[in-house]
Amino acid sequence: MPPFDRWEPLRAALAEKAAQNLSREIIAVDSPPAPRVRVRGREMAMLASNNYLDLANDERVKAAAIAATQKYGAGSGGARLTTGALVLHDELEAALARFKHAEAALLFNTGYQANAGIISALCSRDWTIFSDELNHASIIDGCRLSRAKIVVYRHNDMNDLRAKVRAERGVGGAGGGLLVSDGVFSMDGDLVNLPEWLAIAREFDLFSLIDEAHATGVIGASGRGVGEYFAALPENRGRDLRPDIIVGTCSKALGSSGGFAAGRRLLIDFLRHQARSFIFSTMLPPGAVAAANEALRIIVAEPERLAKLRRNLQIFYDHLSVNFGDGAPPPPSIATLNAGGVSAIVPLIVGDEAAAMTLAQELFTAGYFVSAIRYPTVARGQARLRFALSAGHQAADLTPPFGTIKN
Repeated sequence: MPPFDRWEPLRAALAEKAAQNLSREIIAVDSPPAPRVRVRGREMAMLASNNYLDLANDERVKAAAIAATQKYGAGSGGARLTTGALVLHDELEAALARFKHAEAALLFNTGYQANAGIISALCSRDWTIFSDELNHASIIDGCRLSRAKIVVYRHNDMNDLRAKVRAERGVGGAGGGLLVSDGVFSMDGDLVNLPEWLAIAREFDLFSLIDEAHATGVIGASGRGVGEYFAALPENRGRDLRPDIIVGTCSKALGSSGGFAAGRRLLIDFLRHQARSFIFSTMLPPGAVAAANEALRIIVAEPERLAKLRRNLQIFYDHLSVNFGDGAPPPPSIATLNAGGVSAIVPLIVGDEAAAMTLAQELFTAGYFVSAIRYPTVARGQARLRFALSAGHQAADLTPPFGTIKN
């Protein structure tokens, strides 16, 4: 028999991905993150970035990062509980808490680490976690790390959620419980049904966690998130729509990096002692912290940025309506169009993985950088083009040529 080749399983796995049109490529971008970027020597409209408010390349944000780096250094030197924290970290946490109307906040190195650390710290084997089927991978992994019982409910289906919670716990059931959901679902762009979702959490005495990675800076009158958005609706006036735990990131609308938790001071104190992804990670570098703090200041001071993003969304929706609306059936390659929401994420659901790759390449050739999202990020047969819009886009960036797709 030939000797065992330990590399063969890796080659076979990659070959299988290629055969299923699931191979990934990292495309090198030779410019700052912005609404228009340079790729392979030419300028393109960037329609795949989470830089929703065009702050990642803002001169004031960059200046804050440079000044902090010059004053405090390139790295942070260690974990906060062993090395101590810079005043910058305390300042950003205080600003995030104010922005989210919370008592306190805690920084993590990424949004992924925030979800993984918070859920695994809070929950244990005797807990039950109720999780939306379309929650982000960081939530899924946090649930698995906790070793709690995980009950998955149909996407945003409050009847299914209520039935599953009642079956597991009953009113006043024993044992810890957590209800967890994205605020804006990252691949569909839709919002959690927050009022009813929170009502279920409170009825059955469950902790509630909302991940506002794609909501912070984008959703609500001032970008404070899904709670602000739903609280403004007439039917919800006067209701407290704050979950127990808000998770967010500084890497999307804030244009920097890092994740955070916001909530009661008791919660934050607990996480500081128990969240392993916080305890055992070197803290965020000074430049990233100062950049996020400056971006947050700009978001509060310049509401016109969010207004511009919403105008751009309307331009894009109108363009999609012209190409796929008017009651005409979509072309065979396009199964569903999800447009008209309030988030900056607009998916064009294609279905077939190969077709999605072809359409993305056609738009790339035409000068529009958009991602083809495929399994396992979305379910098999639900491949899509995921458009992510920015306040910095111009009208010409928002009218990609769909002629080849339509034909």
